[in-house]
Amino acid sequence: MFDLHIGRRGLLKTGIAGAGLVALPTIAFAAAPTERRFVFIIQRGAADGLATIMPTGDPGFANARGGLAVPGGAKLDDMFTLHPALTETAKLYAGKEALFVHAVASRYRDRSHFDGQNVLETGGTQPYQLKDGWLNRFLALLPKSEADAIAVSSTIPAALRGKVQVASYAPSALPQASDDMLMRVSSMYAADPMLHPLWEQAMATRAMTGDLSDAGGRNAAATGTLAARLLMGPDTRIAMIETGGWDTHAGQNGRLAAQLRGLDAMIASLKTGLGAQWANTLVLVATEFGRTVAVNGTGGTDHGTGSAAMLIGGGVSGGRVLADWPGLSGANLFEGRDLKPTLSLDTLISGALAQHYALDPTRVRTALFPDETGGAIRETLIRV
Repeated sequence: MFDLHIGRRGLLKTGIAGAGLVALPTIAFAAAPTERRFVFIIQRGAADGLATIMPTGDPGFANARGGLAVPGGAKLDDMFTLHPALTETAKLYAGKEALFVHAVASRYRDRSHFDGQNVLETGGTQPYQLKDGWLNRFLALLPKSEADAIAVSSTIPAALRGKVQVASYAPSALPQASDDMLMRVSSMYAADPMLHPLWEQAMATRAMTGDLSDAGGRNAAATGTLAARLLMGPDTRIAMIETGGWDTHAGQNGRLAAQLRGLDAMIASLKTGLGAQWANTLVLVATEFGRTVAVNGTGGTDHGTGSAAMLIGGGVSGGRVLADWPGLSGANLFEGRDLKPTLSLDTLISGALAQHYALDPTRVRTALFPDETGGAIRETLIRV
């Protein structure tokens, strides 16, 4: 990993103006010579799949969740109801551009965020077993490109580390600019037809963090817009967006609703920004593990196991929830407290990418998750 000094040409390519002025530590981009696009949105902190895609048809759900069983979302089928904050995502589901997968998990079975995220990103069976990430290994399966991947981050996410070169540009290493300097730069760029819109977009995302709970999801929407803009460029085809704030130990209802509104806005802005290329785009949303079935004493949930994942995009075979549902009765819970995983997240990821890029599924699974012992997914996940 190394830092890059990006000049005017690099500024135009990445859409980032003024080193040290814009804090965007949450997006990583990679180049791939294909019209297919892939966006991996990681939910750091263990997102509650039971609250995101609620199994309202399971009689154990209301009993276990009480006040966390939020009413009013889109009815997906006889079993599942979407959280009401995901209004735009519900439209994608109705348009068969969103596929939800429940009771999934990586092969990690303890409850440490750092270890769980490492297993999710590297594709190993144990934390720190593998030194590179499954997304970097996937890049090696695609045709070679002269352009390097770039992470707009102080560090490259573990999923993108590996043999395929990924450069790191770290504006946070420089001091924050004063308001006076920002105004001067804004004035300087005001008459420039190329830099002005980029600068305006950068300023709109200046306050962006990994947390999605800002009012109305404005920062999250700006992230999606920026990612879409770069994915429409001549080289960049793959993006990883890191989101935080999903660790809802207390006061979960309000906190999670704000997070999901942000995620919803991000996905909607991705679709809008990509335009016709949305048909060539696959978005994966996944987390390191789920949360407990039972509510704790502070109106939240604790670290769990099984959760939910989303596949979204114009080519997704959506309008469905895939789940080998284990049930929420006490006897069916993992270790007596968690949603039991019935599908490997590794199997889902490798299957979705193989179908999206029309690659051999065995080759993809072996490269991305070398110790995966489960079979290939048999469901059609991608239409085209």
